[in-house]
Amino acid sequence: MKFQIDVTLSPEDEKNTALINKLILEKTLEKLSPQEKKSFNKSELKSVFVKKSIDARRGKVKFHLRYDVYIGEDPSQSENALPHWKKADGKKSVIIVGSGPAGLFGALKLLESGIKPIIIERGSKTDERKRDIAAISTKDTVNPNSNYCFGEGGAGTFSDGKLYTRSNKRGNIQSVLQIFNYFGADKKILTDAHPHIGTDRLPQIINAMRNKIIECGGEVHFNSLVTDFIIEQNATGPVAKGVIFKNTKDESENQITADCVLVATGHSASDIYSIFARRAPDCLEAKTFAAGVRVEHPRELIDSIQFHGKKSENLGAAEYRLTTQVDGRGVYSFCMCPGGFVVSSSSSADEIVVNGMSAAKRNSRWSNAAIVVEIRPEDIPQEFTEAAKKMGCTQLAGLLFRSKIEQDAKLNGNGQAAPAQRLKDFLANKKSKDLPASSFTAGLVSSNLGEWLPKQISERLKKGFEEFNKNMKGFICDDALLIAPETRTSTPVRITRDADSLECTALRGLYPAGEGSGYSGGIVSSAMDGIRCCEKIAEKLKS
Repeated sequence: MKFQIDVTLSPEDEKNTALINKLILEKTLEKLSPQEKKSFNKSELKSVFVKKSIDARRGKVKFHLRYDVYIGEDPSQSENALPHWKKADGKKSVIIVGSGPAGLFGALKLLESGIKPIIIERGSKTDERKRDIAAISTKDTVNPNSNYCFGEGGAGTFSDGKLYTRSNKRGNIQSVLQIFNYFGADKKILTDAHPHIGTDRLPQIINAMRNKIIECGGEVHFNSLVTDFIIEQNATGPVAKGVIFKNTKDESENQITADCVLVATGHSASDIYSIFARRAPDCLEAKTFAAGVRVEHPRELIDSIQFHGKKSENLGAAEYRLTTQVDGRGVYSFCMCPGGFVVSSSSSADEIVVNGMSAAKRNSRWSNAAIVVEIRPEDIPQEFTEAAKKMGCTQLAGLLFRSKIEQDAKLNGNGQAAPAQRLKDFLANKKSKDLPASSFTAGLVSSNLGEWLPKQISERLKKGFEEFNKNMKGFICDDALLIAPETRTSTPVRITRDADSLECTALRGLYPAGEGSGYSGGIVSSAMDGIRCCEKIAEKLKS
């Protein structure tokens, strides 16, 4: 017999094993029928810790612990087994464009069937990528192919490693977490309600995944920028057969063909959309995205608000999730980083973009989050629609709008020093005389954000902040800082695919996956999407 029970404790009792076992026994007896209680033997009861969450509502902090309870069964027989990765025989191969979570987990899924993955990654390995990222702050230099957005492991590698997702209908979340754990992530990710690896630990895990893929016969090509797709025409229409790519170190051009192509390029690879706009514009469709700012507070302030002034080492850094509707559009928090840092996420020298991250311990002096406004295709100003039309692909209008915001930020910043403003001054529509201390190491430039951010964003942000302050008293305060812009929560463009086969509707042999293709948002949902696509590819290649 197996069932789940929940135990509620104060933070001080989280490690009180005797109390927890007593509560588990009491809850178990409540589950049993009178007949089952007669035959119940306490020695046959075994429990396995499943999940922990913190509940700070109603002015009192509580821990909710969930357990799988077994009576007369062996818990080890119920655990999800790790996949078996086979040695690829090379008879079938799949090109994977991008080595983010969709690409890496997709490659591992192909290896379960012995299919050879060939990963083409525009950026560098994690070690070299670290140096390129450091140069953004220390030398004001942005490598367009190796930065926070591009490189081994994708955007998440050096931008946090948060594994929380609500996309539980898209795949097996626990199996993704188990694979991360196998490759080196802390076992706590299997039980925390909001699991998190940490940007200081994730690179080593990504390296281990890459090594496994190569060990099993896969290929990984770094510093390889895809410049075109090899497309053949047959009786049923165009078919993707491979890619042409340029080595970004020596400028040499290469090409590879395979049985299928998985496109998993992430939310910032605008050049990929330009290729599709030129070669197969029917592959693209406009979609809703979001843009706004990063808001940063002293960590102690957010902890005090969320935990009602209570302090405990067991609580860690406090998280929050905020959402409201303003003038028919969503305004919400995204990628909240407790005890974290704001970082430069620019992918070219002519723009400024910011993002957030946390190390594993989440113990910096600050906490930050993106606060963004929903932007639908019909919200795009006409000038960008006309510009996209001249390019032969109106679906790119949102992408052009996003780029304009990022370029305007550059004009209002200084190098990679980002435009910033105290939250109170933003609401009062005045430039800040000075700025509080910040985690953002690339530097800050005082700017009246409301003067250059599009009004549809800035005005909704102002109303949204007022609403958020009602739920989190003190959120609007002297030390609350806005850093702009946050524009890469998702992409404004989707690469279309069939709902069942997951193959591109306008270009057979092509499988769009992950954030850049418009089908996920975050590490775990992207990993699951890559897995789903490669399951379909494997079915097709084995049939």
